Amino acid sequence: MTPEEIRPEDIRPEDIKLAADRIAAAGDSKPRLARDPVNLPMIRNWLEAVGDPGVLGGLGLLESPETAPPAMIQVWTMPGLHGSRGDGDPLGAMTALLDEAGYTSVVATNCEQEYYRCLKLGDQVALAARLLDVAGPKRTALGEGWFVTTRSTWTCDGEPVASMDFRILKFKPGSAAPGASPGPSPGDEIIRPMVSPDTEFFWAGAAAGELRIQRCDACAALRHPPGPMCPVCGNDTAGYVVAAGTGEVYSYVVHHHPPVPGKKLPIVIALVRLPEGVRIVGELLGADRDEVRVGLPVRAEFIRIDDDLTLPAWRAVSAATLPPLVIDVTPTFVIASALATRDFQDVHHDRDRASASGAKDIFLNILTTTGLVQRYVAAWAGPDAVFRAISLRLGAPCHAGDTLTLTGRVSAEAGAEREIAVTGRCGVGDHVTATVRLVLPAKENR
Repeated sequence: MTPEEIRPEDIRPEDIKLAADRIAAAGDSKPRLARDPVNLPMIRNWLEAVGDPGVLGGLGLLESPETAPPAMIQVWTMPGLHGSRGDGDPLGAMTALLDEAGYTSVVATNCEQEYYRCLKLGDQVALAARLLDVAGPKRTALGEGWFVTTRSTWTCDGEPVASMDFRILKFKPGSAAPGASPGPSPGDEIIRPMVSPDTEFFWAGAAAGELRIQRCDACAALRHPPGPMCPVCGNDTAGYVVAAGTGEVYSYVVHHHPPVPGKKLPIVIALVRLPEGVRIVGELLGADRDEVRVGLPVRAEFIRIDDDLTLPAWRAVSAATLPPLVIDVTPTFVIASALATRDFQDVHHDRDRASASGAKDIFLNILTTTGLVQRYVAAWAGPDAVFRAISLRLGAPCHAGDTLTLTGRVSAEAGAEREIAVTGRCGVGDHVTATVRLVLPAKENR
């Protein structure tokens, strides 16, 4: 049977597994040189697209950096629009086989990068890769597919400079289980509040990033939840004040059951006491349940669901908490960052192709997400911090038109070394959870 005569249904799961075993047994592919040496124009393009102020000290600076951003490691050896991954490339071989079997759509799911030294201008990088694992067929929200895991090693003149374990899902478009979807549209499966004339000001404030507390026009008493009449003096007219957005946990519960639409359980629900004198209930985001306690300092955070709904929530505050970063994920940002990372996969540029693969719109690529995680931590750590590793797991896709809010905390420290836990949340849930390992310069140890 010729390749042209092979039908997807003729390729059995055992055929895929046997092929994967053969590819894995072959070990590392022949090293493939990057298209260009490490160079300043590519670094500047990447910085401009991703918006990393932590490496050059701010956008628009033309001072020549001595090293490349660590999160760029994969960019140097991307095959480009018409390039090839080279002979013996395990990911290319598995991709071709799964394409033939009908698993034509792809999405990245995991990425674990380690950096052994910084890349300097003029370094000529080479890439070798091996197949670690192929698992499937599995049913996912995107459809039936196979998870393919590879390990890449980058070298300069034979010296290892970085490595990466990378996992993708190759799936059949349109094969999602009944009722499943690649991810809900913003606002789908979310319990939406009832908005009345008495509460409209509160939800308008949340959309504006303000925590508004109702105040009686007559006696100035504050009250929450909002209501039509002051419980102190009985007056029926009210305005509002904008709270500072800080408070402490007065009481809390860990909710395990029943299921909550749009939420992955368990979640922590906290009753927060504000310094203004009222109490407000909300989800405590990113909380380690063992660390939640009465009296825990928190600050307000606003989660944009869609154009009509923004939900106030809470996040613990400590010296080990990084300030949040909100990124407006415009179509221009999605496309520009994909091009700057030399990723020409059509789902990041072409809305029709993205829709055909099961997505609602074009969406951020994993190289951009990795860069954003580095940008976020670098802005906190300073330009002299040395990044050792970035490990991330993708969740909900972050589509054009959404916003991405990055939050983080120091989860471990030893001497000058820090481990930062980062969460990136978009309108449909957690887009990325990541761990960053870095070393702070002595004067910045904190």
